[in-house]
Amino acid sequence: MTTATESPKPHILIVDDDTEIRDLLSRFLAKHDFRVTTAKDGRDMHQALKDWKIDLIVLDLMMPGDNGLTLCSQVRAESDIPIIMLTAMGEDVDRIVGLEVGADDYIPKPFNPRELTARIKAVLRRTTAASLAPSMPITEDSGEIVRFEDFELETATRTLRKDGEAIFLTAGEYELLVAFVEHPRRVLNRDQLLDMARGRAAIPFDRAIDVQVGRLRKKIEPAAKIPNLIKTVRGDGYMFTPEVIRG
Repeated sequence: MTTATESPKPHILIVDDDTEIRDLLSRFLAKHDFRVTTAKDGRDMHQALKDWKIDLIVLDLMMPGDNGLTLCSQVRAESDIPIIMLTAMGEDVDRIVGLEVGADDYIPKPFNPRELTARIKAVLRRTTAASLAPSMPITEDSGEIVRFEDFELETATRTLRKDGEAIFLTAGEYELLVAFVEHPRRVLNRDQLLDMARGRAAIPFDRAIDVQVGRLRKKIEPAAKIPNLIKTVRGDGYMFTPEVIRG
C-alpha cells in the first residue's frame, strides 16, 4: 500500500489489483491536486480506511478474493464514503448491481484518466452539496421520536432502532426515510423524493432514488424483495404505507 504526501487536498483511495493501473492513476490524480492512497485488495483497503480519512474510493469490480461488489457492500454497511466502480465488463447488469450495492457512479475499462478525474470531481461536488443542504422539518434540533411499525426514529441522534437495537443508516438513507415519514400513505414521485431527500445537486445518476430505496428496504423490510413498508406505485413513484406516530 502506498501513500502520497500529507496535504489538505481531497484524499482518494484507489483499490485495484493491477499495479500499472494503481501507479498510473496515483501519478495522474496527484498532478490534479488529489492526495492518493492505493490498495491492492480488500485487506489493504480496510486498513487504509482505518488509517486515513478517505474522501472517495475508486474500486475495481473484478479482483481476486473479495471482488468489488463485496467490498462496496462492506464499505456501505459502515459509511457513506462516495464510491466509483471500475468495471471491464461494461454491461448494464454489472452497472446496475454495482449501483444497487452502494456505488455512487461507475466507469468502464478501458477509460481515459481525464474522464475518471472529472467523475471524481463531480461526485465530490455532489456529496459536498448534500452535506451542506438545508435541514428538513424533522431534524435533530426537533428532538422528535417518530414511530412506525416496530421502529423508532430518534431525530436528535439520527438513530433508527428496532426492538431497542440500532440500525445503521447512511446520510442518504436517513434523509430518504425522513422524507417518507413526513409524508406517510402518500404517493411520492421520484422528483419529489429527490428534492425532499438530498436536493438535485446531490444526484449522481438517473436511478439514484430507486437505488436508495432499495438500500433502505434492505434495512427496514422483513423481505426486501416483497416490500410492505415502501410500496412501488408503478409509473408514479413510491408510497410509505405504515401509520406514523410523531412525538
